[in-house]
Amino acid sequence: MTFWRYLTPILWLAISPLAADESAAAAEPVGRVELGAPAAEADVTVACMYPMTGRPASYGRDSIAGIRVALAELAQQPDAPRLRVIVDDSRSKASFAVRMAEDFIAVDQADILCGMVSSGVGLAVSRVARKRRVIMIGTDHASSRSVLEEGHRYYFRVSSDTWYSHAAGARYLKELQAKTGWQKLAFLGPDYEYGRVAWRDLRQALGMLGVEYQVAGDYWPKLYEPDYTLYIQSLLESPPDILVTALWGGDFNAFIEQARTTNLFQQMAVANFDTGGNYDTLVALGEDPPPGLILSARHHLNWPDTERNRRFVQAFYELSGRYPSYSAQGAYAGMLVIAKAVAMVGDVSDTDAMIAALEGLHIELPKDPEGFTSYLDADTHQIVQAQAIGRPVASDRYPPARVMLGGWVVYEAELLKPSPELVQRRRGGRAN
Repeated sequence: MTFWRYLTPILWLAISPLAADESAAAAEPVGRVELGAPAAEADVTVACMYPMTGRPASYGRDSIAGIRVALAELAQQPDAPRLRVIVDDSRSKASFAVRMAEDFIAVDQADILCGMVSSGVGLAVSRVARKRRVIMIGTDHASSRSVLEEGHRYYFRVSSDTWYSHAAGARYLKELQAKTGWQKLAFLGPDYEYGRVAWRDLRQALGMLGVEYQVAGDYWPKLYEPDYTLYIQSLLESPPDILVTALWGGDFNAFIEQARTTNLFQQMAVANFDTGGNYDTLVALGEDPPPGLILSARHHLNWPDTERNRRFVQAFYELSGRYPSYSAQGAYAGMLVIAKAVAMVGDVSDTDAMIAALEGLHIELPKDPEGFTSYLDADTHQIVQAQAIGRPVASDRYPPARVMLGGWVVYEAELLKPSPELVQRRRGGRAN
């Protein structure tokens, strides 16, 4: 038994994929969880890492529930492969997750690694996957570096990344500038991989669109910063027309609550193009959200308003007693992608065949508007999806949230794909 197994609190749960009648009041997992088929009966073993403790724990909780929804769906399909899914707490620490990934491969004989919320953790585990020649399915971490600068044949991602979100955001800002004439732009992001790459992606996308603007400042609080007072004061002293932030989860919610006590929202519009429209933020906004918010996320409860999306949201609610964050849809998508590739190949041990199946794989997902099907780009291994940006509007459709996003501006998936020239430039000419 290896080092991290002693450190990690272990909660062994043999959860059937059909256990949708479990009480929503049941204890949330805080350590190792096993889902789906037992090892002796599984066609593939998938080992996932998500945060289960601290401020980002809700993302791990919702990812596990999303996996359970996918397993329940697959169980209704007679020919679907049987997935054994192991999940444990990454603690949002790269070094810890690297040891965990190595142990998953050596001890649990994991065929596929998956998950991760923190982009720093995702990059570290991706390097393990490349070294060990094990396929990795990223379901939530979003730094575009993972598929561009550090992309490799074993890594695939099934949720939108910082490029897609901020390419859409740049188009939104260009259209907004034509209406309002804004000129000054500031950025506030967490001081680690995700925030730094998000800012680079936004500036690069704005430049490609020919948008002219002044940078009023860029601000870098640490991840999980408890107090944003100094940053708020700096923004008020040199106010931009638009503040774009890459804060996420509890960090973004804390920033909003602290900024509400000032006149920041009266001084500038605040945009969050990648995570700001998450369900937990919409709940935190209450009945009277601050003015000027421009938000999006990697999945929305009310967009697209399709039968596929409604069915996913309802299944998640019936299973867990709550509505899903975007991380849930990412984990759910990861299981469906893995199952489809395994069904196509038959033998998961044939890694080359699995990679060939994943490259270009099309799969219908809750995020897909009518007439479009998500697919994994064969070159970058990044999922290609449309992006929708909106503003808070009153809604009691998904309580306890009192607002949802509306006034949608939707950007087609193909419009947002990085060009081959951009991909090669970011990779420095290196092939995938």
